[in-house]
Amino acid sequence: MEKPISLEDLFQKKIFRIPDYQRGYAWQKEQLRAFWEDLANLKEGKSHYTGVLTLKKVSCASVRNDTKEYWLVNDHAYRLYHVVDGQQRLTTFVIFIQAFADLFRSLPEHQLKSAEEIYVTDSLRLSDVEKSYLFEMHPKNMFLTYKFGYTEDNPSQEYLRHRILHEQGGGDIQETFYTLNLCNAKHYFFEQIANLHGARGVEGLTDLFKKLTKRLLFNEYAIDDEFDVFVAFETMNNRGKKLSALELLKNRLIYLSTLYGDDQLDEAGRKDLRDTINRAWKEVYYQLGRNKAKPLNDDDFLRAHWISYFKYSRDTGRDYARFLLDEHFTPLNVHDFVERDVTLEAVEEQRSETEADDDDNTEAALPEKAVATKRSKLAPQAIREFVTSLRESAGHWFNSFYPHLATTMSDKEKSAIAPLNRIGMGYFRPLVMVVLKTVADEKERLWIFRRIERFIFIAFRMGSARSNYRSSEFYNLARELNRGKTTLAIISERLDAALKYAFDQDGKLRIDEFHNVLFKKFNEGTGYYDWSGLRYFLYEYELHLMSGSIQQKVDWADLLKSASDCISIEHVYPQTPTSDWNAAFENVPENERVRYGGSLGNLLLLSMSINSSLQNDAFLEKKKPKFDASGTKVRSGYSDGSHSEIEVAANEDWGPEQIRTRGERLLRFMETRWEFSLSDGDREKLLFLNEAKLQQGAQNS
Repeated sequence: MEKPISLEDLFQKKIFRIPDYQRGYAWQKEQLRAFWEDLANLKEGKSHYTGVLTLKKVSCASVRNDTKEYWLVNDHAYRLYHVVDGQQRLTTFVIFIQAFADLFRSLPEHQLKSAEEIYVTDSLRLSDVEKSYLFEMHPKNMFLTYKFGYTEDNPSQEYLRHRILHEQGGGDIQETFYTLNLCNAKHYFFEQIANLHGARGVEGLTDLFKKLTKRLLFNEYAIDDEFDVFVAFETMNNRGKKLSALELLKNRLIYLSTLYGDDQLDEAGRKDLRDTINRAWKEVYYQLGRNKAKPLNDDDFLRAHWISYFKYSRDTGRDYARFLLDEHFTPLNVHDFVERDVTLEAVEEQRSETEADDDDNTEAALPEKAVATKRSKLAPQAIREFVTSLRESAGHWFNSFYPHLATTMSDKEKSAIAPLNRIGMGYFRPLVMVVLKTVADEKERLWIFRRIERFIFIAFRMGSARSNYRSSEFYNLARELNRGKTTLAIISERLDAALKYAFDQDGKLRIDEFHNVLFKKFNEGTGYYDWSGLRYFLYEYELHLMSGSIQQKVDWADLLKSASDCISIEHVYPQTPTSDWNAAFENVPENERVRYGGSLGNLLLLSMSINSSLQNDAFLEKKKPKFDASGTKVRSGYSDGSHSEIEVAANEDWGPEQIRTRGERLLRFMETRWEFSLSDGDREKLLFLNEAKLQQGAQNS
């Protein structure tokens, strides 16, 4: 390895491409900040070593004459390289230079000037910077060939060209988590450079550019052998964000495609398999990053697919990654396994006289000609089927998280999956993904989603089952359904069997666990307000009241906000009531009133956040809008709030009777919505308003 070189020297007569087995741009603010600090704080006369850049030289003969790189390679002695390691840093260099060029061009003194007329240093024009580090323009056909980019058919390449480097005519461009990182990096560096200009002027920018191109150094290392490229990528220390198992797996599969002999995979088949892998990962990365604000985790998806495709084990940690990378998709399973049939010397085991020798009829083996046999445990078709399944599953995985963004779902199905996300899908998500993928009948899908939601509500929200209760059973059912070896009817039966403990012999729901959990909360003074299922339950009740109305007044996202000065669920009868409430509760001893505050019927879902200082108002005041001293409306009244608020506002007053009546209504809704029934006595116990029953519950606990 030669001595370190600068960016200025590195880009001499070179074109860099990120190959198909690499991930996209993964650097985020932490890495960008470190890069900026290293550069901005570099002292005069000092250099900063940034590491090794590992490249794979692409032969000139393999550069097709219909590519935009061909004219530079063929006519101008350029060399094309694939970036094996260091792509995050090299991408950052290019984004930084473009951000620098954008800022420099935007300065007032450079308005209306062309790149040839703008000088970055005394002798270097902005057009020279662009030509050296960003692109060359074909003199005759006037198209741009970029010095750095991704290989063909990559969403990041289109985004880089049209959104980062400003090439015209991009049209609709697919955006992913990786393209968001590109955008964020450009914005981050533009703002940092602009701030530096504000402090030090053009002189500061000139000095910054010299640091970047002349004094950030790294070693350049070239790999010639195709085998070494993939091994190096997989084993090399990653200097930015650690590669995910999904990213490593793509490289591994492409590498495995190079190991098959021509008798198993000819050149055309090898290219087709590699294209299949690339198409699969393109779709997977698109789906995982499709919601740019909340991208999905690579390895969560890979593990879910592994569960549904291969197996599930109780081992914790990265068991799926060990299976995929260390056991299944390995060179050992692809290399031709050569076995020679060899004659061994016969061995006669000495046996006691009392043992029968009826089975000892071995005759001396005659020498035979040694035969060599070849086989691969992992056939190319197995790889093809796996990546096809991975690609097909990715969209369904995304839809399971974000049904409202799904383009292939009916409104009914979106409405069926949304509650699963609100309640917490947990270990059922792989099964939901497989249902979406394999079950053609929408009615059947809607039915099983409702069954799963019911199970989660009863087992985990009303019951106190552990979060992994029966998880392996339903992971295995996801795999069996994916393989066509089970049915939704069987899965439904297993859901019922897993809930058998929760029902008595008459089919009534046992409330012991639920009551005991709530009993402790009432003793702590909170009651239902601290029940883990409260927001989910009240939101479902709000949707129930909304039926037939076109106006949705509460968004689930608002209920997840946790700002200390905002609430989304209110105690109608306040936790700290004023004297205005005394009349309504005059027949209830003061030390017992707290139970009414925490009872289910007293808790109300609000259509908007309100300031906590308004919670103690009298009921008649709460029904009306509130205004501050300037006449500005600070909150709506119940009468023009959520559907739940409007229902409560229909009461002329609010006291023990109203809390009990509404509580009974909510419990009956619970029974209907999640398909179980309660006895009258159990319903009364769950209201926590009967002192005698409370005392009985305390004794039982």
